[in-house]
Amino acid sequence: MRGFLASSIGVTCAAALALPLTPPAVAAHQAPVTASRPAPSAEVLGGTQSLPLAPVARDRTLAPAGEQGVSRRDVRHFSLVGVVWDDPDTALHGSVQVRTRAAGTDTWSGWQDLETHNDDAADPGTAERTSGQVRGATAPLWVGDSDGVEARVRAETDRTAEDEADGSRTTVAAAPLPTGLRLELVDPGEAAEGEVARSGVDRRGVARRGVARRGGTHRSAPTAEPVAALAALAATDASAANAGLGVLGATELPALDRKQTEQELFALRAGELTEQQRVKPYIGPRPRIVTRRGWGADEKLREKKFVYTKKAKAAFVHHTASGNGYSCAQAPSLIRGIYRYHVKSMGWRDIGYNFLVDKCGNIYEGRAGGVAKPVLGAHTLGFNTNSVGIAVLGSYESTKPSAAAVKAVARLTAWKLGLYGANPSGKTYLKSGGGNLYRKGKNVRLNVISGHRDGFNTECPGRLLYSKLGSTRSTAARYQGR
Repeated sequence: MRGFLASSIGVTCAAALALPLTPPAVAAHQAPVTASRPAPSAEVLGGTQSLPLAPVARDRTLAPAGEQGVSRRDVRHFSLVGVVWDDPDTALHGSVQVRTRAAGTDTWSGWQDLETHNDDAADPGTAERTSGQVRGATAPLWVGDSDGVEARVRAETDRTAEDEADGSRTTVAAAPLPTGLRLELVDPGEAAEGEVARSGVDRRGVARRGVARRGGTHRSAPTAEPVAALAALAATDASAANAGLGVLGATELPALDRKQTEQELFALRAGELTEQQRVKPYIGPRPRIVTRRGWGADEKLREKKFVYTKKAKAAFVHHTASGNGYSCAQAPSLIRGIYRYHVKSMGWRDIGYNFLVDKCGNIYEGRAGGVAKPVLGAHTLGFNTNSVGIAVLGSYESTKPSAAAVKAVARLTAWKLGLYGANPSGKTYLKSGGGNLYRKGKNVRLNVISGHRDGFNTECPGRLLYSKLGSTRSTAARYQGR
């Protein structure tokens, strides 16, 4: 089957490469795409086990409806875990914790917390938000290759009631837990063979040691050749959205210098540039970007069409709140896991972020549609229109982000915002689509580079990453030549 797919993709790409996709003004200066990350097969394995939570019988200190869980059990391999529920407009007031067993061992982790307030979402009233497929969810947590799990969800408590008969006291939950709670165990699927060879780890970023004995409902990718052929075509479509930036099917878009970037800007947006941009195009050199093909996106998962806004006026910085226990070699697997969680578990049309950045400063294409285009994301509820969402992989409330990651955000925003003439150190107005900070329709003055919490009441992007945004703005402006 892999041979069939490689052949299909090879024919498609060969035909496309007969004509250059890069504008002539840029092609003469553009460095060739390196061969260090061979293209993955269109057959990207992976799946999601979905386990319903059940009430936990404890003692009289907690009301029965106040705790649900999944008892310790063997499951199929997974690396990312989250909890979802029926109504996306219902908040989970309480705590969510999991324990996992490293695959092929008897070693269990301690209890780990999941971030319950996952505020990355499509805007109210949009087709993506009102599709009927969207679910409430925690942020996902990266746990590495695992084959055992235990979970518990506890509602917040706010008072105690005393039983006059025997003097005992019962803690009462402040609010009931959401209905339809399910534990989602995500297998991110395989990386490309070349990526494995480069990183020195297996296809999951860790050693894989067989299949466990028991599990829940397992939703795996179809393997029939006709479906795989369609996936190859969809992957080509995602790659074609970056026409003008590199070779069709490239696993990465190489970094450009300032002169090359300016030539690319004139070629891509010649008829849309302001007079000021034509005279002095304030834009940072384009950084190296790993494409969806480069991190192994299974293009069968997402909706086929791309949705755009008018421009990129602002950038919102996020953290994924998925923990910091990943290596940079595992970042593509982590992104594949988040992608599958966003689409299959949460019901979104694609991964929510426009870009992702790992702790080593590598930049990854997120939602499909073209890295230079104003792709509509699902990252800052109420402010997805005319903005770009950039998520740093990890949790940064109490952990400092790496200097490499912060620099990458500055480089990315200097280029992406520069395409649309935006000053990273300036202010702009965005119209709220509705949220918990600003009413729908209100024009809000925001920093051109803002944190998620500036548009929505949330801890994201974490206290220590948020504190870096001031220097990020000035650095990005400097990269633009301001």
